[in-house]
Amino acid sequence: LHTAYRRQRQMCIRDSMDMAMIYDSFTITVLLTMEALGLCGRGEGKDFVKNQRTAPGGEFPMNTNGGGLSYCHPGMYGIFLLIEATRQLRGGLGDRQAPNVNPAVCHGTGGVLSSGATVVLSNQKPD
Repeated sequence: LHTAYRRQRQMCIRDSMDMAMIYDSFTITVLLTMEALGLCGRGEGKDFVKNQRTAPGGEFPMNTNGGGLSYCHPGMYGIFLLIEATRQLRGGLGDRQAPNVNPAVCHGTGGVLSSGATVVLSNQKPD
């Protein structure tokens, strides 16, 4: 039952999100977070990001501003996850604009990967 529940949850999350902004304190953090959120199965993170799948214009855009490791990392990067996701939802970002974004998931970790927070943002009112 546990495995079936995890697989169903994984499919629901992956199929309902158009993009993700994930805190990248280290490269491995993104892979572990994708797996924990259910975007892919355990151990499947490396395959999930292959062939530019998570690049702007890819099947599942992620960290479209370059992420903390490439863009900036002031020590409290979480707000930048929310800002970029909001910009994506509003549109007009040129080359880094992901097509038809809605909704977007943001996830940040803190401490020694001991705490986390997830936010789902949308540009549509709920039914």
